[in-house]
Amino acid sequence: MSELTDQIIEGLTDKSIPEKAAFFPKFFKAYPGGYGEGDQFLGVKVPDQRTIAKQFFKEISLEELSELIQDPFHEVRLTGLLALVYRYEKTKSEEGQKELVDLYLAHLDFVDNWDLVDSSCHQILGHFYFKKEKELFYELAASGNLWKQRIAMISSYNWIKKGEFSDALALAEKLKNHPHDLMHKAVGWMLREIGNRDREVELSFLKKHYQSMPRTVLRYAIEKFPEGLRQDFLKGRV
Repeated sequence: MSELTDQIIEGLTDKSIPEKAAFFPKFFKAYPGGYGEGDQFLGVKVPDQRTIAKQFFKEISLEELSELIQDPFHEVRLTGLLALVYRYEKTKSEEGQKELVDLYLAHLDFVDNWDLVDSSCHQILGHFYFKKEKELFYELAASGNLWKQRIAMISSYNWIKKGEFSDALALAEKLKNHPHDLMHKAVGWMLREIGNRDREVELSFLKKHYQSMPRTVLRYAIEKFPEGLRQDFLKGRV
């Protein structure tokens, strides 16, 4: 560990709240058999992690970011990922962005819970690949790894916000019947975001698939619908 990473971890440790450290393993399912099994927690709130990441992201080296992202403690990994996002957002050259994307991709095994995924992938991968081939995301979707599949789906949030829905819809179709509830929520969330921008596009997708998709996907997707239409979908009347 470098002096800077030691300083960052010390700063996080100083913000540790024992009650949070006790609660987070339950919240993030870090118990045996849970999706976060084996993860460790300091008990640091996300705003404090963001403050520390913003304090150091300009000076931290890629090697030091790598150390943080590989740390056994959840909050250290998230702080490293947040610093990577802030660095990426301030990097204007494609060459510089690619270096950060490559670092992210080399550490996917450590982006291993839903908050780590959701706080980083669409800002980095989604942004970088907006105007590029999306083969990477279909490979991640087919990987069989829950977190890589969620990265594939949530990365599309960047494209959805820019009015590009085709790959998001294709990924949703591939992942909508995933066995895990966390993917059901991710797919439903992205479908809802599409609907927030173009209700007809979402309706077209749902009319084709809603009777075969898990209930959680549907509930998330139709959350913002008028109550009558929402009930029509829930009761199979569409």
